[in-house]
Amino acid sequence: MLFKHLITKASTMINHSRWNSPQGLIMAATVFRFIKLVVSGVIASVLTVSVLAVELQDISFNSAPGGKFQIKMEFDDVPPEPAAYNIEKPARIALDLQGVQSALSQKKYTLSYGNAQSVVVLEAQDRTRVVINLVELSPYVTTVDGNALLIEVGNIEVLDPYKDAEPAIGQQVVEQNDYKVGITHIDFQRGESGEGNVVIELSDDQVDVDVRFEGQKIRIEMSDASVPSQLRRHYDVTDFATPVSAFDVEQSGTDASITIAPQGEYDYLAYQTDNVYVLSVRPLTSQEVEEQKRAFAYTGEKLSLNFQDIKVRSVLQLIADFTELNLVTSDSVDGSITLRLQDVPWDQALELILKTKGLDKRQIGNVLMVAPAAEITERERQEIETIKQLQELAPLQTEFIRIRYASARELFKLFDSEETDEGEDVGAGSTGSILSPRGRVVVDERTNALLITDTADKIEEFRRLIANIDVPLRQVLVEARIVVATDNFDQQVGVQWGGGAAEQGNGDRFGITGSLDSLLNEVGADDDELTSIFDFANGNGSIQFPDANFVDLGISDSIGQPQSIAVGFLSDNFALNAELSAIAAEGRGEVVSQPRVITGDKQEAEIKTGEEIPYVESSASGRSTIKFREAVLSLKVTPSITPDNRLILDLVITQDSRSEDFVFGENNSQVPIILKNEIRTQALVDNGKTIVLGGVFRESELEQETKVPLLGDIPVLGRLFKRTIVGNEKNELLIFITPRILTDRVLD
Repeated sequence: MLFKHLITKASTMINHSRWNSPQGLIMAATVFRFIKLVVSGVIASVLTVSVLAVELQDISFNSAPGGKFQIKMEFDDVPPEPAAYNIEKPARIALDLQGVQSALSQKKYTLSYGNAQSVVVLEAQDRTRVVINLVELSPYVTTVDGNALLIEVGNIEVLDPYKDAEPAIGQQVVEQNDYKVGITHIDFQRGESGEGNVVIELSDDQVDVDVRFEGQKIRIEMSDASVPSQLRRHYDVTDFATPVSAFDVEQSGTDASITIAPQGEYDYLAYQTDNVYVLSVRPLTSQEVEEQKRAFAYTGEKLSLNFQDIKVRSVLQLIADFTELNLVTSDSVDGSITLRLQDVPWDQALELILKTKGLDKRQIGNVLMVAPAAEITERERQEIETIKQLQELAPLQTEFIRIRYASARELFKLFDSEETDEGEDVGAGSTGSILSPRGRVVVDERTNALLITDTADKIEEFRRLIANIDVPLRQVLVEARIVVATDNFDQQVGVQWGGGAAEQGNGDRFGITGSLDSLLNEVGADDDELTSIFDFANGNGSIQFPDANFVDLGISDSIGQPQSIAVGFLSDNFALNAELSAIAAEGRGEVVSQPRVITGDKQEAEIKTGEEIPYVESSASGRSTIKFREAVLSLKVTPSITPDNRLILDLVITQDSRSEDFVFGENNSQVPIILKNEIRTQALVDNGKTIVLGGVFRESELEQETKVPLLGDIPVLGRLFKRTIVGNEKNELLIFITPRILTDRVLD
């Protein structure tokens, strides 16, 4: 009707008298040329619309036997036969689909099928081009199957022209099952961390699985796999309380597919062990969600904008319509912008537009306000000034706030209170950042409370601050275990030689004993004294030996009572004895000290037990004073609870003991020696776990030999003239720490 109207109008103008002139004919010819151009454009548009009637909706990739792979493209109608050409360097197959539009969400698909690298889908004017990038150029076959186009790339078998392609007449053709893998069982399990696990058991571990997103769902496709009819159904797994609410198992042609519908924020992991394939959907924690948002701060729904010299107001209106937000635009917003954004979150697109034009936004509820940045800043400054003026005119109120857990005086010191010379607090100047200039705070230590005078808004703000600070500290029990283990071995072997000789006659006295002192004593002794030394009257042959020996290398009784064996030789006036003594001692001991203390979070605590050793110290003036030195077992700890309920411990652990020895101080005063075991460290410990902070291992060995010169060097016999001491001692100190966070008590 439009064309007919134009032609009729042109004919009327030509037939009119005004057009019966050269100028009129020229004008009429111009009108006819315009009509021709309009008609040609409309016809071309109609033809283009009719040609571009097919839309590429989906593309998928699967591997095939023999190192081949298959590309499957699905359309909303029967696709045209592709026009193809090859490039050898670089290896590339290009397919042109005339009259096809692409509705795919992405243009490039990376492949990992050996010879395949990637597939690129591009739309240009009236056609769509599919480019297959290969490592080496390979033959391919294209097949149109309904609304799908199949492209198989790889080593295609070339038919022998001399071989019959079809079976002979009467020959029976047996169809073979194309399925190589079958699903035998499907199960759903809930993991320890609340993840939902879809467990798929296969008849064979050779399976080609493709896992991808489809909208808000996860789809698993298994090529050339069959699903038994009893497994093809809808599975409702809501009762398991996992991110997976339901999944569907279907048979799609020659492929098996499983569609999973997750909920909330999640992440998934797929893996296969032998013939069991598992898809695990794990819920994300709030921390992981925040990390994902920080990685990409824009979370709006994606949109595409492609405009040339469009008004900024119009673009803002489009975004408002897309997001269903109410838009308020300042009169100062003006100008045009050219932009081309493809699949960009709307909030990112809005921010880019605002930055480009020097604008800013404020969103209150579902209302979006847009204005120049300077205008918004000035408006907010004026609002702050207005609020400040209102605070200066607001009436003052007085509130009584009782502090429950903290000290009111210490709590007020957090605000850095100023003090006058008399020590009085000046609240208005000290808390100016919290209270208004007219505000004042008074501390009542008797009731542990604060008396606040200020405006109602400031008092409410102060009350919220106190509520966050005045909380009970979490309690921590710190238990230390100090183990001191000892292992010692001592062995001593010694010998003693003694004897004496005496002669009586004509009043002369002569005697020999083991030492010079004994000899002189016996020479000057009476007969009775000599008789007491050499008393042979009794029949048992007993003899009383002198006090000293010729060789005295016997052992001491410091480590126990030694055992000995003695032999002797007696005559009328001569005696000789030898005593061999030996002792071996072995001991093991373990001293366990276990101090424990309870303290608050970030509060230092100390516990000690032991003794104070007094000693006298003399000054230069001769005045004596008594001082003390500590030999105690002590535990000093400051715990800090981390946000993930672990503990950072600042520790000082000592285990001192007194020594039997002394040192000389000033003016020859004896100062006792303290044997110290101490450790200072900081450790990060899990709640309720035990760690070894440190340890000291000390080992000492002693081997000592004492002998008579010359006699002790005689082989074999020299053993009778020497003493041997062998000792071995081991000491080990271990320190264990176990912190526990005590359960918070429910407060009324």
